[in-house]
Amino acid sequence: MFTRRHLLATAVAAPAILRFGIGTAHAATTLKISHQFPGGTIDKGDFRDRLCRMFAAEVGKRSNGDIAAEIYPNSSLIKTNAQFSAMRKGALDISLYPMPYAGGELPETNIGLMPGLVTTYDQGMRWKKEPVGKALSDFLADKGIILLSWIWQAGGVASRSKPIVAPEDAKGMKVRGGSREMDMVLQTAGASVLSVPSNEIYAAMQTGACDAGITSSTSLISFRLEEVAKSLTSGAGASYWFMLEPLMMSKAIFDKLPKNQQDIVVAVGEELEAFGRKGAQDDDVEVAKVYEKAGAKVSALDAATVGKWRDIARDTAWKDYGAKTATAANLLKLASDVAA
Repeated sequence: MFTRRHLLATAVAAPAILRFGIGTAHAATTLKISHQFPGGTIDKGDFRDRLCRMFAAEVGKRSNGDIAAEIYPNSSLIKTNAQFSAMRKGALDISLYPMPYAGGELPETNIGLMPGLVTTYDQGMRWKKEPVGKALSDFLADKGIILLSWIWQAGGVASRSKPIVAPEDAKGMKVRGGSREMDMVLQTAGASVLSVPSNEIYAAMQTGACDAGITSSTSLISFRLEEVAKSLTSGAGASYWFMLEPLMMSKAIFDKLPKNQQDIVVAVGEELEAFGRKGAQDDDVEVAKVYEKAGAKVSALDAATVGKWRDIARDTAWKDYGAKTATAANLLKLASDVAA
């Protein structure tokens, strides 16, 4: 359990680069952690940045300083879309990374944002212990990636004009969906699409390059989209948009760690999953307050409307994804077996 007192004590005990023993000194393992989200502190700010800082502090504490970590928010170390490839090559150690951003490199990763496939946090978190979790973890490990923390986030829609609630609302609008599969659903509904990472939605909406952006509740807050939006569709009660944004590690780097350090990294990553879920769900509630305060109209999704989006997705995006590769087809089948 990561309590506030525990976090502050751990932060104070964060590791130095050198650990000194009796008459000896040796270099710590220094891990570089990159992500695209705004930076903060261990107890304030975007929960995804906080999770990275908590991870860094705790692995330092448990390893007695043998593991140090440096956090690089705002894609300040490596550009957003390049982080996955960098981890596969061993050029980046760790990232909290939206899995479908890797879809251009590995189309199978788009299972992490398949519209209507995951509709609750419980369902998404069950993946880890179900056959789909093992299949996905094994696939990623074979491609050079280790999953440390499973983090799911529900999403909503910020729009410059009218709200997008049901599929028919998207007709004629240019929308950022977040994955190839979400884009297919939007296009079927009559929208045009724009493919940019979430940290670029603000500029796209501000300039009119897109009319609306679908992203996680946390990103809807952290990237201040309420400043350029007149309406919000909240995913707090129900959502067809659930993104898998794990804390990932380069397998090449992980394999070089001593066994005791590997065990620490894995244990801390798993223990932070509860914090990640709470942070995501807290922001699902908070986002409506932020947008209402800014004067935006807030709409909610319900199960029937989510079903409309899922029906389109099943006939388009799911079929397209399942036809990509044998691995994709298997992942889709196994994920479909995990009930909401």
